[in-house]
Amino acid sequence: MLEADFKYIIDTFFALFAMVLIIFMVPGFAMLEAGLVRTKNVTSVLTINVMIYAVASIAFLLIGYSLAFGSWENNSMSIWAAFMFQMAFVGKTINIMSGGVSERVRIFPLAIFAVIMGAFIYPAIVNISWGADMIAGTFLDIDMHDLAGSTVIHSTGGWALLAAILIMGSRKGRYVNGKIRVIPASNIPLVVLGAFLLWIGWFGFNGGSVGSISSIENANLVAKTIMNTNTAGLAGALIAGILMYVRYKLFDITMILNGALGGLVAVTAGPDLYNIYTPILIGAIGGALVVFAVPLFDKLELDDPVGALSVHLVNGIWGTLAVGIFVDNVSFMAQLKGVVVVAVFAFSVSFVVLFLINKITRFRAEDDAQQEGMDVNECGVEAYPEFKRAI
Repeated sequence: MLEADFKYIIDTFFALFAMVLIIFMVPGFAMLEAGLVRTKNVTSVLTINVMIYAVASIAFLLIGYSLAFGSWENNSMSIWAAFMFQMAFVGKTINIMSGGVSERVRIFPLAIFAVIMGAFIYPAIVNISWGADMIAGTFLDIDMHDLAGSTVIHSTGGWALLAAILIMGSRKGRYVNGKIRVIPASNIPLVVLGAFLLWIGWFGFNGGSVGSISSIENANLVAKTIMNTNTAGLAGALIAGILMYVRYKLFDITMILNGALGGLVAVTAGPDLYNIYTPILIGAIGGALVVFAVPLFDKLELDDPVGALSVHLVNGIWGTLAVGIFVDNVSFMAQLKGVVVVAVFAFSVSFVVLFLINKITRFRAEDDAQQEGMDVNECGVEAYPEFKRAI
């Protein structure tokens, strides 16, 4: 066997294996969100996660991939493996958004947005960062280092979520006379399961984004990237737990897990460039940002049941800028430009699209439907029919 053939086969297998790990994030998001919402909305959340994977992936197959990368040509691995790896990413932008509008979003309009995100919005952002660079020479042409998408994926989903919350408003009864009504999670074991599925998926997310494992140099880089990814998650969990204990004398498992996810988002832009110590600081800051951002968004009455704005938007920005701060040969201004360009594009386009869809078919369920539960009104199937539905 020729060496080139061997490398082609190994890298094809590596891309497919990484893709499988990333797909584990689909049940990860589903379980995390199902545990954080009330029992009367669990089936709706699960249905949305399944539909996002199906709808966004088909849209990316038919339109989005070619828009993002210009063609299917690939000399280093099977074109089918390259596509499948990239396809695994696309649904995550909408998963981020869907979790943040849980318990009041209707499935049909969200599915329409998933088509547009998978076919046009996300691929356009990929094009100006990772892809075919069809707009070289314009202001939109950015040259930031964002290995696996702190900005391209996580901030994009976060900006779309912010636009959706501004259009849809909060859940019925969440904010009453300027006071925040606490709505506790319904199933903590599912939250833990979902968070760890996401954590495992991140190893494919970041490790696979190195692109090749068929040489000693690349194998070492993949291993370091995965180790740095894990380190940032650990640091985020630890600092979130410590801060919650200092502040409330309690260990809040949901905040600890969101701290871990915040650290993972933050390191995603540059785990291939850091030494083995820098991710501790980046992840710790990421976890701390989650702890402080969650109550801030509540004070602003931006209702986010799963903390997605704090985890994905805030830490997507921090993680991208951190590369410019901690890596000598990466321009901070290039990182900042990437953050700003994606922010303006993702938020403005998402807001316009969501606004227009909302005019045709409302995103937000009526108050009575929210009171009864989205499972009954959107799916006709309750996740826990033997339980008395909470109001």
